[in-house]
Amino acid sequence: MRKIKVLALVPFFIGTIMISAAFISCQSAAKNSRKDDFKYSGKGFALVELFTSEGCSSCPPADELVAKVQKEVGDKPIYILAYHVDYWDRLGWKDAFSNADYSKRQNEYARWLNLSQVYTPQVIVNGKTEFVGSQEGALRKAIKNGLEGSSKVQLIISVASNANNTASVQYKVEGKAGNSGSVLSLALVQKQAVIKVERGENGGRTLTHAQIVRNLQTLSLSKNNGNATIALPKGFDTEGWEVIGFVQNTTNGAVLGAARTSFRVPAETGGQQEAKGIQ
Repeated sequence: MRKIKVLALVPFFIGTIMISAAFISCQSAAKNSRKDDFKYSGKGFALVELFTSEGCSSCPPADELVAKVQKEVGDKPIYILAYHVDYWDRLGWKDAFSNADYSKRQNEYARWLNLSQVYTPQVIVNGKTEFVGSQEGALRKAIKNGLEGSSKVQLIISVASNANNTASVQYKVEGKAGNSGSVLSLALVQKQAVIKVERGENGGRTLTHAQIVRNLQTLSLSKNNGNATIALPKGFDTEGWEVIGFVQNTTNGAVLGAARTSFRVPAETGGQQEAKGIQ
């Protein structure tokens, strides 16, 4: 785990490896993991946000963990987002998926959660609970707590790709979205990628990534329904991508509800996939 000082919204690298005793529990927790860990009562949800980087040698175990959990999700309301931060890029290897916006988002969480530092790999669940991203026991517990809780809003989204390398997203928010500080975020997610890292701490390794956020767009909720346009990056295909949306309170960072939807057929053929955040 690498910790980063938070200073004026710009991450500053501290070249000290912080060893967490919580790592010790990872191996034993993995032995006890089961798909039925994620029992769903029909009320709650879990938005899992991982902050990671190809330049961080502590990150691959966290990437592997969220990929493992993703395979267990099925149709349960568990939504995984992997943000590749950019502050590792200056240290020998530029992560092809890194984005300064994701580093800013992690710093925003540091303020919401009263953290003095940011680090990779870091996981935050439902905007409330944070821990080292490779801690399987902590992740499963946080997801379980989210599923056993309740959500304040129901989010309904649908998406279709257009002929001009964009996607059209329609959304509707039902329930109590809070005050005007609540926002809707739409994440364009690439489900999987394999990258050979040539330099840096992971030089020579081939890394497998899951649920990579390739675009994050945030809208104010001045009205409870509308549409948005998302640019589609090179390499997009309808089978390997999805959109995850979530409503968040910008005062304290709490996530109020979430939903996912898949791409099915181009918009010009009239096909869209609608999804609800199951409540």
